Amino acid sequence: MDLTGAYWRKSTRSGNDSGACVEVADNLPGRVHVRDSKDPAGAVLTFSPSAWRAFVASARSR
Repeated sequence: MDLTGAYWRKSTRSGNDSGACVEVADNLPGRVHVRDSKDPAGAVLTFSPSAWRAFVASARSR
């Protein structure tokens, strides 16, 4: 999977010193990528934009 150009970001609520975060790259066409900030070279989960929106909406409603 080519993630060249991916812009990884994390929630502003995570703070600068917290290493237990997920990072999201949603700037590449057609996919949303998620990784563990403690292991940026590790596994990446990939979602369709609609699946990611559904996940975020569900998480926010809880």
